[in-house]
Amino acid sequence: MKQSTLTPLNTPLVRVHTLIIGSGAAGLNAAVQLAEAGVRDLLIITEGLQAGTSINTGSDKQTYYKLSLCGDEADSPRALAETLYAGGSMHGDLALVEASLSTRAFFHLVGLGVPFPHDGYGQYVGYKTDHDPRQRATSIGPYTSREMCRALIARVQALGIAVREGRVATQLLAIDADGGRRCCGAIAMANGALEAYLAENVVLAVGGPGGLYADSVYPQGHTGGIGLALWLGARARNLPDLQFGLASLGWRWNVSGSYMQAMPRVYSVAAGAPHEDEFLSPYFASAGELYTRLFQKGYQWPTDAERVSDGSSLIDLLVYRETVQRGRRVYLDYARNGQGYDEATLDREAHDYLARSGALRGTPLARLQALNPAALALYAEHGIDLARQPLEVALCAQHSNGGLAADSWCESENIARLFAVGEVNGSHGARRPGGAALNAGQVGGFRVAGRIAHRYAGDSLPLAAALAAASSAVQETQAWLARCATAPGHWRAERAAWQERMSAHGGPIRALSALPAAIAAAWEQVQRIEAQGCACTDPAEVAEALRNRQLAFAQAVYLEAMRYALASGVGSRGSAIALDADAGEHIHPLLGAEWRLAPEDVARRGQVLETVAHGSGQVASAWAPVRPIPTGDTWFETTWARYQAGEVWGP
Repeated sequence: MKQSTLTPLNTPLVRVHTLIIGSGAAGLNAAVQLAEAGVRDLLIITEGLQAGTSINTGSDKQTYYKLSLCGDEADSPRALAETLYAGGSMHGDLALVEASLSTRAFFHLVGLGVPFPHDGYGQYVGYKTDHDPRQRATSIGPYTSREMCRALIARVQALGIAVREGRVATQLLAIDADGGRRCCGAIAMANGALEAYLAENVVLAVGGPGGLYADSVYPQGHTGGIGLALWLGARARNLPDLQFGLASLGWRWNVSGSYMQAMPRVYSVAAGAPHEDEFLSPYFASAGELYTRLFQKGYQWPTDAERVSDGSSLIDLLVYRETVQRGRRVYLDYARNGQGYDEATLDREAHDYLARSGALRGTPLARLQALNPAALALYAEHGIDLARQPLEVALCAQHSNGGLAADSWCESENIARLFAVGEVNGSHGARRPGGAALNAGQVGGFRVAGRIAHRYAGDSLPLAAALAAASSAVQETQAWLARCATAPGHWRAERAAWQERMSAHGGPIRALSALPAAIAAAWEQVQRIEAQGCACTDPAEVAEALRNRQLAFAQAVYLEAMRYALASGVGSRGSAIALDADAGEHIHPLLGAEWRLAPEDVARRGQVLETVAHGSGQVASAWAPVRPIPTGDTWFETTWARYQAGEVWGP
């Protein structure tokens, strides 16, 4: 790593071989694998090692997905790849990579001390998760990803990898090289001052788009950075495929698993009004059906378009309608049962589960205590006593299956030397097994390290062009910051505007008819922010104002991709419920015509949606066929020969 000054701008300049932006579980493992592969000139820039999504999120039993490693049930990388591929809109080679490296990634974490459970014979036990035909899931409890991060941070420190905290990446740099575009670094802000970074390779590990939604379960302060790459012109894949689910708002946490299996009383209130309306009751044929669906929501937690008309996701839709459209606040009350609750009326599956768990108790709180005492303790740790306080919830953005379009080495498909790992990498499509994202993020570190160590280890960056790109970016940013001094709109107000827009039109409920106006408003906002800046009341907020540029741009690109998908007839799939008042299917007799469900075009599962932004208001999307799962030669002698020749690392 070399440090100097970008003249004549007096901006600190750092040159490093490989720059990692972000310090979640995926970014940390990428750094670790690079170092262990011999790439030692590394630097991680991050807002903080304790600030990422991975270290601050979880669920009642946070799942890690991998190849099955116990019992007598047959499993193989090919079988696991087929499960991932079956989710729809996923390339087969990416599925095979994530499957093949899952055991290596898992045992790397075990070796670092992450306490995944095993039996007395050393079998790492598992359980079935959603969209999983085998017992491939594992967990260490509510904080699986947090403990992964802690173990990886310790390894980063042991390896002596340089880390700069307190940095907010504000722009990626690219130059023309070798007949295309090449990423060559980034601009960041630290303590109110700009810094420039030049690198042979850039690994983007900035997580999901948490800053795009008003209703979000991403940790407070986690906004994501995919807009940095979209702004640069990086191709994206499956942007409309996000995952939504019920989550608490005061302390952001998924209310999945036992939180719903305890079957709390669900009610809503209007602002300033004391009346509590148990609004779900009219939409179910009986109280037994209502509470059975509520129980099922525990293990069918993500919103699923296939479970809306006759399943547990009708609850999600009704909560969304209550909060976003009717402006009411929804609560879960664990202190007492809802109207008509009677354990004898539950379906057999729910009743037997509760009975075997010793949870046929008189109140939701008692049932939760029997099912999962740690679930109560989690909220108590954050000052919330579920025995006394109802839990405010909403249908929240939770994860992005789509993201940047990268190849099987996690390198951008159209911008060389830009790598994407973790949630910002759009390797998944409509559906995925629970915990598959944690596996994909860890696998990505091995792929990035292999590619860089074996193909990009040398120095080839055209330095003069890279310096010119950095100087131009710093000058342009300084000019934009000068406009902020007289900007009429505060950065908080601008951010709130697009977050409300995204939750209303780009969230779990979408209507093609409403998107043109939303997109027009989004681009108008992007242009206003670029022309006028964003007001800041405190110098410490300058980084937030700068962050608005890429976030505002990202929301417009996401909305454009959603419009294209709906206009091409994709319909309702995954967590996205598409409404079609004219030709859709009735969801429920008590819901009006505006609540008709557009059926999924299942043929689109055999395609991925690719999106590229060419500037403000210029976004191109198109469907492309998925690549099949490779069936290449795995004969030992020939594979060994290719491995020894270095051919396995690609051209």
